[in-house]
Amino acid sequence: MKAPALKPKGQPKWGKPIPLFNGKDLTGWTQAASEKQWKVEDGNLVTPGNGPELINNSKFEDFKLHVEFNCAANSNSGVYLRGRYEVQIETDSIEEPPSHHMGGVYGFLAASPELARKPGEWQSFDITLVGRWITVVQNGQTIINNKEIPGITAAPG
Repeated sequence: MKAPALKPKGQPKWGKPIPLFNGKDLTGWTQAASEKQWKVEDGNLVTPGNGPELINNSKFEDFKLHVEFNCAANSNSGVYLRGRYEVQIETDSIEEPPSHHMGGVYGFLAASPELARKPGEWQSFDITLVGRWITVVQNGQTIINNKEIPGITAAPG
C-alpha cells in the first residue's frame, strides 16, 4: 500500500524554536531498550557505541530540526523523523548504496553532493520536513533539496 501523499497546503508558518535537549539530563527523552546507555556529558548526549534508540517525547507535524553530531570512525547511526524516515549519520557505509551514506534518507534519497566523511569532527544537519518533502542541509550546504520521500525507512534490525 502506498503512503499518503501528504501534500503541503501552502507554506508552513513556523513558530518559535523549541529546544528538545536541555543540556543537563534526559528529560523529555525515552530510551527504546531496557539497558539505558545514553547519558549526558559536558552538555552533550553521548552513547558508548551501539546504543538503543533515543526517542524525543514531543510530536510534530511539519518542522525544522537542527542537529549537531560527532561520530567516530566506523560509525553508523541516524536521525529518525516522525519515527518513519531516517537521515543517515555514518562513517562506514561507503560500500553500501548512496542512500545509505551520510545525509541520505535511508533507502530512498542520496545526498547530492555527498560531502566528505569527517569522523571525530562536529557537524550539523538542518532538516526541514513538510509532509513527505525533505530538505537536508549539512554543515551549511544543501545536500537534499525539497525532495519527496516515497516510503517509510525500514526499521533497524
